[in-house]
Amino acid sequence: MNWKTFAAMLQRDAHVARRNFIPLVLQTMLQPLLFVFVFGQVMIRGGFMPPNYRAMLLPGIMAISMVMTGIQAVSMPLIAEFQFTREIEDRLLAPMKIEWLAVEKMVGGMIQALISGLIVVVAAWLVMGANVAISFSHPFEFAAVLFLVALLSSAGGLTLGCSVGQTHIGLLFSLVLAPMIMFGCAYYPWSALASFPIVQAAVLINPLVYASEGLRGTLAPQVSHMPVLVVIAVLAVIDAGLIAFGLNRFFRKAVS
Repeated sequence: MNWKTFAAMLQRDAHVARRNFIPLVLQTMLQPLLFVFVFGQVMIRGGFMPPNYRAMLLPGIMAISMVMTGIQAVSMPLIAEFQFTREIEDRLLAPMKIEWLAVEKMVGGMIQALISGLIVVVAAWLVMGANVAISFSHPFEFAAVLFLVALLSSAGGLTLGCSVGQTHIGLLFSLVLAPMIMFGCAYYPWSALASFPIVQAAVLINPLVYASEGLRGTLAPQVSHMPVLVVIAVLAVIDAGLIAFGLNRFFRKAVS
């Protein structure tokens, strides 16, 4: 491991992200904020939703923003570098193991995902007001879930970026990410699917479910949610699996 090279690559990616900050924010924040405004303000002020729906909604929006930001921050550049620009070939010449280049990509994606989640919290407070019933009374559990969700997004981005061809980018969003969002328990708690037991069991394969429920359990514990320790354990297992699979795919794609 060459820490100087690792830091230099991470610094370069941070510089690129800063230059594209406004497009990046618009790309990742627009849809969540629209949902926050419609469901958190319009529907509630119109009397169609109860006021306490805000506390249930905000953690889910935060989970979507973090997961989508991390996935896009890692997968889109990888697809471009491997299949269009071939810029990855220059990076592979760096004096460090190939796997550490993938780790650097994941660290960069995690940082962007964490920033995205914090921006959503601030923006949602501005849109919905300071009366959102969320708390930070469980800081250690919140930090653990936040870290695991960020790692989930970047590891997922690494896996998708090394597995999806340039002709299947559209399918990535329509067949993977769109159902992942709608059945990720972001706009409703997992317990709300009790009337649909088959669906409730099927969505457990969706990592976004655990991201939403974990953030909901730490930010809005008064809302129905999965046990936080169970969520942390499942996220850790999913993250480990995605990291192992993603690193393997990256190495095979890099040396081929």
